[in-house]
Amino acid sequence: MKKRLFVTGLSGFVGQHIQSRLALPDSSWELLSAASPYDLTNADSLNDLWPQMPDAVIHLAGQTFVPEAFRDPARTFDINLFGTLNLLQALKTRGFAGTFLYVSSGDVYGQVGESDLPITEQQPPCPRNPYAVSKLSAEFLSLQWGLSEHWPVLVARPFNHIGTGQQDNFVIASAARQICRIKQGLQGPQMEVGDIDVTRDFLDVGDVVSAYLALLEKGQPGQIYNICSGREHSIRSLIEQLAALAEVEVLQVQDPARMRRADQRRVCGSHAKLATTTGWAPAITTQQSLRAILSDWETRVRQE
Repeated sequence: MKKRLFVTGLSGFVGQHIQSRLALPDSSWELLSAASPYDLTNADSLNDLWPQMPDAVIHLAGQTFVPEAFRDPARTFDINLFGTLNLLQALKTRGFAGTFLYVSSGDVYGQVGESDLPITEQQPPCPRNPYAVSKLSAEFLSLQWGLSEHWPVLVARPFNHIGTGQQDNFVIASAARQICRIKQGLQGPQMEVGDIDVTRDFLDVGDVVSAYLALLEKGQPGQIYNICSGREHSIRSLIEQLAALAEVEVLQVQDPARMRRADQRRVCGSHAKLATTTGWAPAITTQQSLRAILSDWETRVRQE
């Protein structure tokens, strides 16, 4: 018999991939639909959300765009912290006692010296933007709730992830969209980029979903887990690989509007704790990810 799983943020990038994964016949989880539309910032809308109590919850929903968090930090906190509180209270009221996985972010670590790479869960968090502060606050809230209510609560800290269906305000999706537009003759060979000589730890969204499901099955309550590839790639190298795969010549031009002050030049995480606990390991290569992203954007650009 399949266990019941409720996921917030199903309409988002990762949520759509979770839906696809759980639709497969070999899935051990049944995805619960919300009984009615809801807004995490409106506690009353959560009152009658579950016709059946889930066995587990993955809390994905949130305001995830860092520039927006600087523009409207109060709204970011309202969604990411107080929205989490509303969800926890609604679950408690309904008698929930299952596993709660809070999806945080590797961004909570803030600036990490190169001598401390790869980043492990022992690295003290030092958030440097309102988004990261809101996520770290919600981590503490979720873990406290687990202690107080005796729920198995786990925290995931995913690093950068890429894949099909991502919005183009994220760097690799933006590059893939522009390359597809160049290939289809919709724009000239000039491609606008931000600071592309930083490195980041990118993981395919399919591997991210596998990690979440592995944590539900085998994660240790009260623990925090990095979800990352363990490899660093410069953004420039990934853009060059995308262009090569598309067989397109591009001229990269820095756009001041896309330039963010990147104090962190290099990012690389360690997934050793996750691997040791659950047996999870990345299964999708960077080339596979980039090919899928390009194919996805070729279709999307034609439909624009």
